[in-house]
Amino acid sequence: MRLSIHSKLFLTILFACLVVLAGSHAVIQWSFQRGLVELADAREQDRINRIADRLVDIYRRQLSWDPLIESPSLWVSALVGRREPFFEIGPEPGRLDRRPPWMRHAQPPPGVWPPHEALDHLRNRDRPAPLELRLMLLDADGKALYGREALIADARRIPLELEDEIIGELALLPGSPIPESAELRFRATQGDRLWMIALATLLLSAALAYPLSVRLVRPVRGFQDTARRLAAGNFSARVPTYGGDEIARLGRDINALAAALERNECARRRWAADISHELRTPIALLRAEIEALQDGMRPFDRDALDRLHGDTLRLGRLIDDLYELSTSDLGALGYRMEETDILDLLAADVEAFRRSFAEAGLALRLDTELIGPVTMTADAQRLSQLFRNLMSNSQQYTDAEGGLAITLSRREHCILIDFQDTPPGVPTEALPKLFERLYRVDASRSRHTGGAGLGLAIAKNIVDAHGGSISAHPSPTGGLWLRIKLPVACFARNRKKKTKPQIS
Repeated sequence: MRLSIHSKLFLTILFACLVVLAGSHAVIQWSFQRGLVELADAREQDRINRIADRLVDIYRRQLSWDPLIESPSLWVSALVGRREPFFEIGPEPGRLDRRPPWMRHAQPPPGVWPPHEALDHLRNRDRPAPLELRLMLLDADGKALYGREALIADARRIPLELEDEIIGELALLPGSPIPESAELRFRATQGDRLWMIALATLLLSAALAYPLSVRLVRPVRGFQDTARRLAAGNFSARVPTYGGDEIARLGRDINALAAALERNECARRRWAADISHELRTPIALLRAEIEALQDGMRPFDRDALDRLHGDTLRLGRLIDDLYELSTSDLGALGYRMEETDILDLLAADVEAFRRSFAEAGLALRLDTELIGPVTMTADAQRLSQLFRNLMSNSQQYTDAEGGLAITLSRREHCILIDFQDTPPGVPTEALPKLFERLYRVDASRSRHTGGAGLGLAIAKNIVDAHGGSISAHPSPTGGLWLRIKLPVACFARNRKKKTKPQIS
C-alpha cells in the first residue's frame, strides 16, 4: 500500500511525539523511583539517628551496656522506640495485636540478634527487611553485644558517641527498607496518572499533528496541480508562495520555470510564424514568376531563367541559415577545439574580403596592438565563419564611401575583437534585439538586401560555444559597433607594442 505524503508526514510527526513521550515517561519514572529511594534512605537514616540517641541515653544511665545486655526486651524497645520493655506488656486479651509480625514470636536470647526466624528473610536481599532486624550493636572494641559474628563483616558501621567519646557502634546490614503503605499508594497512584497523562498527550499530539501535516502538505498539492497544468500546455500557471522557507523557495523556482517555459513557448510560436513568413515570401515570388511564364505574360528566355535561379539561391540560403541556426541551438555543430592563432585567422579573412569591399566602395582595416601569435583554444573554422559573417553584414549594410575597422586587443584574461563600421547606424532601442533570430531593423541597414535576420543569431551561438560574449553598441564612427570577448586558454604574445599597425 502506497502512503501519501500527507499520511507519511502525519505518521512521522506522531511517531516523533510517541518517541518523545516514551522517553519522557521513562525518565519521569526513573526520577520518581529514584526520589522514592532517596526519601526512603533519608527516613531510614533519620530512624537510625533516633535509635542511636536512645541507645546512648541507655548507656549514659550507668555508663555501661550492662542493662541492655541483661534485658533483651530493653534492646528491642530501644529499636522500636518504646519506653517500657516490649516483651513484658504483650497484647491484652481481646485486643488487636499491633506489634510487627517479626516481634510476635519468641523472645530472642540475650546477645543474639537478629532472631533466628529472620535470618532467611535477611539473606534474601531482594525482599524488603525491617530496619530493626538489620541493626546490630557492637561495643567500643567491636565486640558484638547484639548481633551475629558471621554477619558483621557485610555491615556498615555507625559510631555511637557520648561526649565526643566512641562508646560503641551500630552495624547496619544491607537490604531494602520496607516501604510504608502511604508510599505504596502514592507510587501506584502516580504511576497510573503518568500513564494517563502520556495517553492524553499522545492523543493531543495526534490531534495537532493532523492539521499541521495538512497545512504543510497543502503547498505541495499546489505544486502538483501547477505541474500538471504546465504539462498540459498551460504555461501561465503559477504557484502562490508565502514566506521564505524551503517550500516557498521551491514555489518560486517552479514559478521561474513556468515563466521560462512561457517565454520559450512564445519564442517558439514567434519563431514558427517568422519562419513561415520568411519562407512564404520567396516561394510566393518564385511561384508568381513561374505562373507568369506559364501564362505567357513573360517570355521564357535567359533573363527569366536567371531570375528563377536567383530566387532559388536566395531561398536555399535562407533554408541553409535556418538549418545552421537550429543545429547550433541543439549543439549539433561540431567544434574541433585546437590551438588557433586568432591574428593570422582574422588577417586571412580580412584579405579574403578586401576585394569585395573595394568593389563596394568601402574601406576595410585591421588594427592590433599585439605582435606575434595570438593563440587560444578554439575552432578555427567556426571562428572564420563568425568573422566572415560579421564582415559580410557590414559590407551589405554600410553606405558607400564608408568602411569597417576591426581591432584586435587583449584585456586581462580575454581577447577583444571590435567591429566598427560607418553609417547607417542602429537605433539604441534595437541594439539588445540584434541577436534575436529573424529580427531585422526597420531602417536603412536592411533596405539593400532584406536579409532574414539570422546572421547575428548564428554568430552569437558560435561565440557562446567558445565561452565568450558578443554585444552591440553605437559606433563612434556613426555605424554599429560589435564587440566580441573570447576567453584565452593558451595565449602567447610579445609584450612590445607598436602604434596602430595597419594591414591594407
